[in-house]
Amino acid sequence: MDKNITPYKNSSLGKKEQVAKMFDTISGNYDNLNRVISFGIDVKWRKKVLKIVSNTQPKTILDIATGTGDLAILMANTKAEKITGLDISEGMLEVGIKKIAHKNLSNRIEMILGDSENIPFNDNHFDAITVAFGVRNFENLEKGLAEILRVLKPNGTFVILETSVPEKTPYKQGYNFYSKNILPIIGKLFSKDDVAYGYLSESAAAFPYGEALNNILRKIGFIDVKAMPQTFGVATIYVASKK
Repeated sequence: MDKNITPYKNSSLGKKEQVAKMFDTISGNYDNLNRVISFGIDVKWRKKVLKIVSNTQPKTILDIATGTGDLAILMANTKAEKITGLDISEGMLEVGIKKIAHKNLSNRIEMILGDSENIPFNDNHFDAITVAFGVRNFENLEKGLAEILRVLKPNGTFVILETSVPEKTPYKQGYNFYSKNILPIIGKLFSKDDVAYGYLSESAAAFPYGEALNNILRKIGFIDVKAMPQTFGVATIYVASKK
């Protein structure tokens, strides 16, 4: 992936700091905007992630790049005793904490400010780790994945939900037109940050997907790696484990 793809082209900040700034700015509208952009299908994808994780009966779950906590909150439908949401954006976490309190889940879900490339937990700590639409925002993808492997317990489950690019006609052409032309316009209409959804579109198009990401996961040390394309390939669920 091109490491030069950042939210703010002329900023002196590193990608990590730029991503945090961008999400702080759009946090108030993020949930509603996500539903509009994906036509609500992202809810269905997250429920599939829930089913995969729930089947492993984890006691502890870490949701990386948790944002406003949508997936962490969904994980409360498992029998997990403790769910932790980690994100670098204070603005997104503030929204998430309010949502969790409103659902009376504060005793089970903890939201913490943290960096996916320096996870503040001991080795072999979590039974399951999830990340939805977050790995492409890692400043150093392999370092972030290595940290996830470190804190995942042996035989634990790691699930990624991430955008991908359809490969079959006419879905590929339709996706390209939508992501390059429509998505940035929707972002500008709903967001205070003109560049945010242009960046999200650009980063999604450049991110390795399918077998390319599978191979990176294997290189890091994950086992039993598989990719499951969703909705004509506009998103993919990846599942992996640890020896």
